[in-house]
Amino acid sequence: MDPHYEDIAKQCIDAIHQRIRNLKRLNIIVVGKSGVGKSTLINSVFRDNLAETGLGRPVTRSIRQISKEGYPLTIYDTPGFELDHGQQNQVKDEILSLIQKGVASRDVNRAIHCIWYCINVGSNRTFDASEVQWLQEFTRENRVTRVPVIIVLTQGCPRKKALEMKTLVEAENLDIVQVVPVLAQDMEFDEEYTARAYGLDTLIQIMSEVLGEELQETLQNVQKVSLEAKKKYAHAAVAAAVTAAFGEGFAPVPFADAAMLIPTQVTMIASITAIFGLNVSKSILTSFVSSALGAGGATLLGRTITSNVFKLVPGVGTVAGGTISGATAGLVTTALGEAYIKLMEMLYKGEIRGEELSTAAGKRRLRELFRHELKDQDMGG
Repeated sequence: MDPHYEDIAKQCIDAIHQRIRNLKRLNIIVVGKSGVGKSTLINSVFRDNLAETGLGRPVTRSIRQISKEGYPLTIYDTPGFELDHGQQNQVKDEILSLIQKGVASRDVNRAIHCIWYCINVGSNRTFDASEVQWLQEFTRENRVTRVPVIIVLTQGCPRKKALEMKTLVEAENLDIVQVVPVLAQDMEFDEEYTARAYGLDTLIQIMSEVLGEELQETLQNVQKVSLEAKKKYAHAAVAAAVTAAFGEGFAPVPFADAAMLIPTQVTMIASITAIFGLNVSKSILTSFVSSALGAGGATLLGRTITSNVFKLVPGVGTVAGGTISGATAGLVTTALGEAYIKLMEMLYKGEIRGEELSTAAGKRRLRELFRHELKDQDMGG
């Protein structure tokens, strides 16, 4: 193994760790009656089974904070709403106080970014009057800070009943973002019929619409229910890398100066890894880098791009006067990024395991990934 490959892989690992450390913290308050399925919802949406970390740390008399070290998500869990009216008002006031403290801190990591109000479809025939009143009072007092409120209809089975409940809630004209029916986990009936989980990807889509730009990568890092959302933001990371390095009018890059491309491409790989939220080892990255290099003799992370790469794709470009055009370098960068997204997708779906990538078959598969992407880019994607 060429030690140069391992050096590039190490740069990627360092950049990934730095990227994840720099993710902004996403803070969500989850409200609802006992037994509504809050823990199941949280563990179904987010990786690392956050709600199984214990009782959490009390932050008010009624609210507990659930978080993990090194994990950029905090859930604020409230007690069930079997409380009397006075206790319900106390919870409301404590939530509003948390919101105000976050605003006063001027720190995005301490702000409350979203509220999920959970209603169990299975145990409710109507929208409980006390919950309507609580939401009306809360949203009225929340009008200044405007923290988004999403009503999540849990255990939404059968779907017809969930849609009926959705209609009832929407008829109250509450100041909320949206009502989202979900079934967080598959539900089996008498071993003859299984209702499939649904709606969690919709919840993530709505979250992405209401959160600020600085929290988008965090949301994708912590969520595990929408591969399409992860891929969307990963493709955007590739496009940003190509734009940053090879913008319009970019001058041809001399072979001797091509090392200047390393930071952009390493940052791209770090961003994609953070978005997928996978634990990527140095050995996986070494296998990817060495296989991509071997695909055509191209040193893809910023060193010399030799003429061998162009033998793969006739017409991709020419190497003249010891230089690489910005367009050619951009094409190879795009192919690298898109191939890495495909690798992340395979790992995410369990189609390949990390330890397989160091085998001859695994490296051959990685080479084919890059070859395919390079040819796709040359033909216009």
